[in-house]
Amino acid sequence: MSGVQLKTAAELALQREAGRLLTRVFAMLDTAITAGISTLQINELAERYIVDELQARPASKGQYGFAYVLNTSVNEVVCHGVPSASQRLKNGDIINVDITLEKHGFIADSSKMYLIGEVTPAARQLVADCYQALWLGIKAVKPGARLGDIGFAIEQFAVSRGYSVVREYCGHGIGREMHEAPQVLHYGAAGSGMLLKPGMVFTIEPMLNQGSAKVKTKKDGWTVVTRDKKLSAQWEHTVAVTENGVEVLTLRPEELAQQLATAD
Repeated sequence: MSGVQLKTAAELALQREAGRLLTRVFAMLDTAITAGISTLQINELAERYIVDELQARPASKGQYGFAYVLNTSVNEVVCHGVPSASQRLKNGDIINVDITLEKHGFIADSSKMYLIGEVTPAARQLVADCYQALWLGIKAVKPGARLGDIGFAIEQFAVSRGYSVVREYCGHGIGREMHEAPQVLHYGAAGSGMLLKPGMVFTIEPMLNQGSAKVKTKKDGWTVVTRDKKLSAQWEHTVAVTENGVEVLTLRPEELAQQLATAD
């Protein structure tokens, strides 16, 4: 457990509140992210809402010198897409919006895919399968499981659907700092890696590519794209290991409703 910060019940309550507030940011953006909006406008909407409405801090702004409050990764962009006034969403695009929020000293981190207008069936399927991969990873989380079980579940499913898993980027512990131990790989062997214990909080954020897993970083030093220019998708949640299993701290209301409907 080297370097892993196990959260107390009080700390977990604070991080749960950060997660709840973050879900409100996505709910606000849901009606705004449509064809014609620029990725910089998405950033500005989120910043105003986080600061003015939620009285919280956009944790990504200033982190490692990043000037924005979120990442907007469109189509072949794998992650870390930089908001731009000149980049406007158009019919057929897919976009990942990745947002962090800090409240009362604790950070939550989540990302969501949006489909703009009429998206190709292949793009729609990629987004849906990536979402399923995320949840297979989440369902592998429980006390006594190992980190490798998460990556194994994600990779096995992704490969079975014909996708590749990006290996250069991974999930991470999160709490008072955005990036804490442990690293959470989205590939691996079942039964390998660190033992999961109650109080661990980390992100799971698989990135699946239509084609090769090979990526490159653009000259801006941030934007990561697929080398073959094929589409990439990503979803992310912050999760906590509990005494009985797993709690998704950034679970959005529509996801809870969907889970309840499925349970019925």
